[in-house]
Order: sequence, then structure tokens, then C-alpha cells
Amino acid sequence: MTSSSKKGLIFNIQRFSIHDGPGIRTTVFFKGCSLQCFWCHNPEGRQAHPQIQYFPERCICCGECLAHCPNHAHTVNNDFHLYLRELCKNCGTCTETCYSDALEITGKYMTADDVMEEILRDRMFYETSKGGVTLSGGEPVLQPKFAKEILMRCKEEDLHTAIETCGNYQWQELESALPFVDLVMMDLKLIDPMKHKAACGDSNERILANARRLALTDKPIIFRVPVVPTVNDSIEEISAIIKFVQSLVELRMQHSNGKEKCAEIQLELLPFHRLAADKYRSLGLEYRAKNLEPPSKAKMNELAKIAEIHGVEVIG
Repeated sequence: MTSSSKKGLIFNIQRFSIHDGPGIRTTVFFKGCSLQCFWCHNPEGRQAHPQIQYFPERCICCGECLAHCPNHAHTVNNDFHLYLRELCKNCGTCTETCYSDALEITGKYMTADDVMEEILRDRMFYETSKGGVTLSGGEPVLQPKFAKEILMRCKEEDLHTAIETCGNYQWQELESALPFVDLVMMDLKLIDPMKHKAACGDSNERILANARRLALTDKPIIFRVPVVPTVNDSIEEISAIIKFVQSLVELRMQHSNGKEKCAEIQLELLPFHRLAADKYRSLGLEYRAKNLEPPSKAKMNELAKIAEIHGVEVIG
């Protein structure tokens, strides 16, 4: 196995994942994202630096954080713990002495060797389930050299590889890693660039351009659509996404020069949920999606039928 001292910023390595590609997988979550979707289910992955999460319901007001914090970011008065984020430097010292795990640091610099050690612990599960490894985030392509290193190492071990991406970056950053990727899962939230910017903090011009470039490769693609009320749960918005995906299917077929079978392009509709609310609170962030209701099963079925009418395969 090749050794490497390259480091990447990782906020979670989740074993036994079953929703991030085929089979049983290990999902490696890279920290840092170029979008700021207000409903994001992984808000701890958005900033490209370590952060402190504070869970007040766990705090026992022991005062150890106060005693050890070099930046005086904690006070304890009358059994009440106040965490002053404006003074915090995210050094993590307080988390090392927090007996109740009320303070946790999210984001750790790891070498490729560190990550591969975790991945290879479950090789037998990948083999029996036809699973593998998925890079997710945040956005893994924003750490292109480290992401490529992990993917290369996985292919050296003959593991199936997948990447979950928002697509918002220069094409070259993804292109260099593609030879080591077996499956690309790309998010599509909206087609209209102004609506996308309002909901996600940036236009989708690069995303759509990269999706078209991906369609010209031989990589299987799953376009994943988080169905979010008030954002894209209308028939109009979903239809626009479906028609775009349909155009990519046709583009791939045209580009295949008559090949009998092209790599699949599929669509997955993912219902919004509010399970991330505690994460926002722990990071001191406003959860702007708190009043949204998850779409009903009937609504999701209705949207899936629209895709079927247009000849786009929906999975899940």
C-alpha cells in the first residue's frame, strides 16, 4: 500500500452506510462546502475549519472547560454554562476535558493512511454486499488532492468508489479524480440560477455545466434531488429538473456513437427532513427550515410519476 502524508479535513467517517451508494459502505465526510443551502442536513460540514459543537442538555456545569480554555470562551454561574462563541478559536482544548460530551469538536485533520485504516476495517462487508467507499461532505472535491489520494488508494485495494458532490467548482477539480470513481452522485436542487442563488447562496451555472460534462463521460450518474418545501417541491420546479436530466440522458446516448449500452443516468428524489435541527443549535446557527413540513409519501410518489412520464428512471 502506498504511504502518504497528505492531510484532509474530515468531520465524520460513517461505517455501515446503506444510503450512499450500493451495498454496505463507509462514507467519508469532507469538511467545507461552496454552497450554503439553508436546509442543509450536514451544517457541521459547511465551514472549512474545525468547529465546536455545544449541547447544553448534556452539560453538568463541572467547570472543567472554564478552567482549561485558553481564550476564556466559557463561563459558569449558578449552574448555568454560557459558551461565548465570539471568543472561541476552535482549538478544541475544552472538548478534551468535557466529561459529559457537551462540547465536541467537529473537523479533524487526517492523513490518507488514517482514513484508509478506518476504511479497510470493513473490507469483508464490502465484498459480501457489493459495497465500497463513498466520499461525501460538505464537498469532497474542494479538497481535490486529498480526495483523489483516497480514491486512488481505494482502487489499489480493489474497492468500489463513489462520490457525492454538489458540482459547484471548476470542472478540472473533478475531472482529475474521475478515473478512480465508479459512481457519481450529484445534487440538483433547482434549474433557475437566480432561485438557486437565493436558496443555496450561489448560482448553479457551474453545476449545470459540470453535469453536462459528466454526461459525456462513461461514469454512472445518480442525480439526487432533495425535495424541499417552498424551494423545489412544486410540479413546475421538479419538472424542470427532470427535463434537464432527460436532456443529459439523450446527450449521453448521442455521444455514445451507437453503443448498445451506455452507463446509466438515474434520478433519486430525497424528501426533506428536520433531523438536523439539533446540529444547527449546537453550532449556534439559525435553523431557517424549522417551520417546513417534510413532503408526504403521496407527494413524493406524485413527483416520481412525473419523472417516469418523461422516461427518467427514478431509484429508491
